[in-house]
Order: sequence, then structure tokens, then C-alpha cells
Amino acid sequence: MRQLVRRFWSDRRGNIAMMSAASMMMVCGFAAFGVDIGSVFLDRRRVQSTADLAAIVAAGDLTNATAAAKATVMKNNYPADSLVSVEYGTYVADTSLSAQQRFTVTAGATPGAATNAVRVTVKSTTSLFFGKVLTGQDSYDVQATATATTTRMASFAIGSGLVSLNGGLLNQLLGSMLGTTLSLSVADYNALLNAKVDAFDFMKALATQLNVTAGTYEQLLTGQVKLSDLITSLLNAQRTANGNDAGTIAMSSVSQAVLALLTKISTQQLLDLGPYATLQVGEKPLVGVKVSVLDMLQAIAQIANGTNQIATGLNVNIPGIATVQLLATIGERPVGTSWMAVGTKGASVHTAQVRVLLTVQLLGSGAASVVNLPIYVEVASGTATLDNISCGYPDITTSSVTLGVTPGIVDAWIGNVSAADMKNFTTKPNPAPVNLVSILLIGLVSGSAHVSMGNTTPTAVTFSYADITANPPVKKTTNTSSFLSSLLTSLLGNLQVKVLFIPIPVPGILVSLIQAVTAPVDALLASVLQALGVSLGQATTWVNGIRCDGGVLVI
Repeated sequence: MRQLVRRFWSDRRGNIAMMSAASMMMVCGFAAFGVDIGSVFLDRRRVQSTADLAAIVAAGDLTNATAAAKATVMKNNYPADSLVSVEYGTYVADTSLSAQQRFTVTAGATPGAATNAVRVTVKSTTSLFFGKVLTGQDSYDVQATATATTTRMASFAIGSGLVSLNGGLLNQLLGSMLGTTLSLSVADYNALLNAKVDAFDFMKALATQLNVTAGTYEQLLTGQVKLSDLITSLLNAQRTANGNDAGTIAMSSVSQAVLALLTKISTQQLLDLGPYATLQVGEKPLVGVKVSVLDMLQAIAQIANGTNQIATGLNVNIPGIATVQLLATIGERPVGTSWMAVGTKGASVHTAQVRVLLTVQLLGSGAASVVNLPIYVEVASGTATLDNISCGYPDITTSSVTLGVTPGIVDAWIGNVSAADMKNFTTKPNPAPVNLVSILLIGLVSGSAHVSMGNTTPTAVTFSYADITANPPVKKTTNTSSFLSSLLTSLLGNLQVKVLFIPIPVPGILVSLIQAVTAPVDALLASVLQALGVSLGQATTWVNGIRCDGGVLVI
């Protein structure tokens, strides 16, 4: 027996077979690792590529993101149910945040919502060949997630939108705001209105004027800049864009008029470049920022005026009116805002607060020889906020921009308003009754009136691609819902008069005299406000350009 055992241990025949049998489990394990794990990683790569493509396509067509993502998944030979989810949200390119924090899911967002990014999740199943011996499973689930965003930007502005040009009035008001004397004709103003320059070309010309050879637009627009340098830069940009046309000749006259002035203004109130503020001077973005030379000149003049009062007599030549004296002040725009902006959803622009006092002397007759009619109007800051940019794919001409527009609230009085009241923007005037007229047999008649109009809820105003690309861009006027077509008529309806502090009905002769000049005085007041950059119970907005980029992977 002992000899048999010794022979068994010393016999080496069949060793390979036994070793092979013993190591078969290990071989199967390595086969599973080499084949199945490789297959899983290959499928994971394919699923990730499909998720990336689906996210890019979905971000490029946010209004149909789910359908676009599903179509992309199916084109890559995956069934439709491989698309697990399409989440809408907002992506912020902020390097101070971790990659995961830059995308925020917008709860309840639906196709077409005001989002700028999507996160797509795709799954697949990989069959196992050898691995099922170890795991007991026939397959392994593979899932991949991709996030993509799209750039949606617009440039837009808010202002008065001059309906008709009055050369004499504009010379008086613009000249006063600039601190000089202008003598342009209506034809000159029309030429400036029709002339267009790119805002970035204007800033490039400003950098040249200031001998700035490096830095960003944000740095260029920081601090105070001489008024004459701004006007010269606008002239140079106009000349470069349009040659020596009528607009250039008109701007040359303005430039000469302000050449010796030392006034400095903050250019940050002029332009808000949003994400383009960090571009190097000389670089131009894809979004168009064409502006009217007259609009730019008006904005510069408003800022240059500061809170200085404009006092002048107006030559109106209106039957029934002896004289008209104008006193006007322009407040500052809300801190950090401007009249034109480039940005994404949430960017906003504001008009300046404006106060106007028109002291009108009416030519009376008989018992009332002269009527004193001081009309004080205060227009609060109007606002336009970029609410949504809809990018049309594949037809870009179906794109649109929606602004939420709130005209400035209007307060108007007939009353005794002083120059000091008009300059104090911290409080609203509360004018006392003013002496209106002395009527024979009645005596000195005093009176006051007040009306207010305005909305606090923004009105959605949509600009089509055709509106944006028109030359000039289409301007749209938003009226407050309670806007009154005739301010003077409204004031007359609220007029309360007294004789020796005793209330009496409004004398018929006073009503007749005011009614005779209601229409021309309303038109005059509207023209003055428009020249100062605002409108009565209205806000005029326009979109200069739109940028719609395709989807880009971000995480």
C-alpha cells in the first residue's frame, strides 16, 4: 500500500490536465474581465457619446428639447425608452463654482421656458457572456449623463423714440444739456437719426481718442470721460461707418460746439456690456449692437446734464399763448443701470427720472386778460427687462426677443412749484395752489390740480427677427393701461379753484381759455419730454441685435 502511494505521488502523467481543470475557474474570471468588462466600457463610451450628442441637440432647440434628444438617441440605434430624462435648467459659467454647481435644475420648467441648458440622461443594457458565471446576471445596466448649454443674448435699449423732429426745440434742449449752443436743422437731426454705428466701434474709437492701447471694455468704461472725447469718438465712429455723409457733417458741428468744454461723465451709465465687458478693446462679439447716432447723442447729453436745471423760453408761436417758460431737470438713472444693455435673461435698462415745469401765459380777453398756467410733470424711471430669447432652429428667422416693459409713473400738477422743489429728487413736490387769473368782479382766482397714471406690472413686448434686423430696428411704444390721451384735459377735470380761500366752481372763461390751447400744449409737453429722453405715460424700446448659438457641452 505504501508502495502504491509512493508511485502515485511520483507519477507525473496527467499533470497538465489536472492543473487546467483546477485553473478553469480563474480562466473564466479573466475571460469575464477581458471580454465582459471591455464590452461594458465600450457600451458606456457609446452611451456617453449618445448622451453628449442628445444634450447638444436638445440645448440647441430648447423649445423642443425632449423631442430633439429622443430623435438623436434613436438615430444612434438606441430605442426611444433609452432616454431616461431631459431636465431643463440654468447654467452659469462661474469658475468660482464647482462643475456640478454651475447647472441648476429649474423646477417645473417646460419646453419653451426661460432656461438656457439641459441635462440629458441615457441608459442601455450590455449583455454578459462569461461574467454571468460569476454574477448570476445576464446583463449589466449602463447609464450616462451630459449637460449642454446654449448662448442666447440680445442687445436692447429704452428711450423716448422721437416721433417728429423740431430742430429749434432740439437745439435748445440738447444744447442746454450739453452745455453749449447748437444750430442744427431738422435735416441734420434726420441725418443723425438715420445714421447707425456699432457700439463696439464707438468704444474702439473712444480708446483711440484716449490713447488706450490695452485692457478690457470694462476698464475703458470705468471712471469719468470728458464729454468732448465722447462726442469726438462718436463722430469718428460715424465717419468710419458712413463716410462723410450728412450725418457726419452734422456730428462735426456738434463736436466743434463741445470742443472746449471740460465736462466729464460716467460712461457706465451709457452702456452695459454684460458678459462682453471682459473682451479686450477692439474685439467685437457676434451679437449686433447697432445704435442710432441721435439716440447715442441724446443719451450722452442726458448724462452730461446731471442734475443741472434747463431753463429757457420756448418760441412756440401757438395762437392763444403769449409766452412759454421751460424749467427741466433730469435725475440719474438707478445705480448700475444704463439706457442700452447687452445681456441674457434678466438684464435691464432704465430711463432717467425727468421733471418738467412749463409756465404758460395764456392770452385772455375781457374780464380775464392773462391766465397763468404752470404745468408741472414728473415722469419716474421706466424699465425694460429682458424676459426671454426664443431661438428658432433650424430657421433663425423665427427667433424673437421678449421684453417686460414698465413705463414710468406720471404725476402731473397745476400748482406753485419752485426751482428748488424740482431739483430735490429725494421727495415729491406737494405744490400749493397757484394764482391763475384775476377776473373782474370776482377777483384773484387760485387753483391746483393733480393727476397720476402708471402701471406697476410689466407689459410683455415681443420683437420678431424682422423687427430686430430692420434698418433702423423697429421701436415699439408701451402705454400704461391708464394712460390719458390729454394730460391738460385731465388736469382741468381735477382743477379746484378758490377766491379768498373759498372754493368756487371753475369759471367758464377759464375753462374756455384752457380748452382752446389743450391740444397744442399737450403736443408741446410731449415734444419736450421726448427730447429729454422720456415719454408721457409711455416707454419706447427696441432690440438692436440677437445671438443664438448652438448647444455646447459644459459638464
